[in-house]
Amino acid sequence: MWTVYEIAVVAKLPIWRAGLEKLAGDDPEATVRSAVPGIDALSGRYDLVLLALARPDPAAGELVERALPYGPVLVNAEWPGRDALRKSIVTGVRGWVSRHAEQAAVREALRVTVRGGFYLCSHLSGRLWEEPAEQKQEALAPREAETLRWIASGYTHSQIALRMGLSQATVNTYAKRIRAKLNVGNKADLTRRAIELGHLRDSAHTR
Repeated sequence: MWTVYEIAVVAKLPIWRAGLEKLAGDDPEATVRSAVPGIDALSGRYDLVLLALARPDPAAGELVERALPYGPVLVNAEWPGRDALRKSIVTGVRGWVSRHAEQAAVREALRVTVRGGFYLCSHLSGRLWEEPAEQKQEALAPREAETLRWIASGYTHSQIALRMGLSQATVNTYAKRIRAKLNVGNKADLTRRAIELGHLRDSAHTR
């Protein structure tokens, strides 16, 4: 005789909640012990918490953390972005299954995750290779940020060297580091990035 797993369904929208409750309940190996609109309505411990998100939610990691005390978590939602997916896995989520996945895929996700495995449905796994990893920009040092402000304000390297009390060679080195960190190749792009980063808001560095 097989083990019957107790599942909690958490979905804010009533129609979505009812659909997931029926889908999970149709599995002879599972029983839905709770079907609630929010994590706060859960009580006790479950073999699996099926957490439905109506849209990509930047707070998904926080919601998973709140649900973890009640049991392992399987998320039913759309593609959250590679970094958000990675963070949620680190937080403790057991799997992600798309809202557009077939019923058979959702049942498979339930069975895999409730047994301790990890599941990522095909609708989402393909995106891992399509979406490039986010590039992390290295922060500018204080003197580099000051140099960027002068360059973006139209000053030459020799003028900047005089204003900052540095050699022109040092300013040239700072400029190379800034271009490398911001991944820009010309002064126009450098100025644009300075504006985007807020380095031209200080009137003391305008003519």
